[in-house]
Amino acid sequence: MQSLSFTPGRAFLSSNSTTAPWTVVFEDEGLAGYFYACDRSQQTHDESILDAMLIYNVAALATSDLELERPEPQRIASVEWSRDGLQAVLYLDGTPQALFDFQARCGYCRMNFPNFLNDQGDTWRKSSHAWSEEALQRFESALYA
Repeated sequence: MQSLSFTPGRAFLSSNSTTAPWTVVFEDEGLAGYFYACDRSQQTHDESILDAMLIYNVAALATSDLELERPEPQRIASVEWSRDGLQAVLYLDGTPQALFDFQARCGYCRMNFPNFLNDQGDTWRKSSHAWSEEALQRFESALYA
């Protein structure tokens, strides 16, 4: 598992699968945190991004911290890969927020955003990113099987 301690508004965590060419990236450039599924065999950055999911809005996290009277805005982002290297989960402060399944070519996140109409020829499902507790349970149970 790879982890990063960060303050919302600035974060970057990249994690390569043991199964080439898959990579996931958690990034927060100020307004929001996103989780990306990437194919590192592509030549350009734009071509390498297969899918992206919103994890949080920085302003909403700050409001939540105030309401919960959290003294420190520090967070911990962690990425865990499946044994076969075809799935990756992003944990934020120990809670799963998103899962990419490279074999099924789809992603799940608690925010279920963004969603797009599938274009003809798309090989990655982008019409829904709805959270799947079943997919997470399959992922976690396979880690310890």
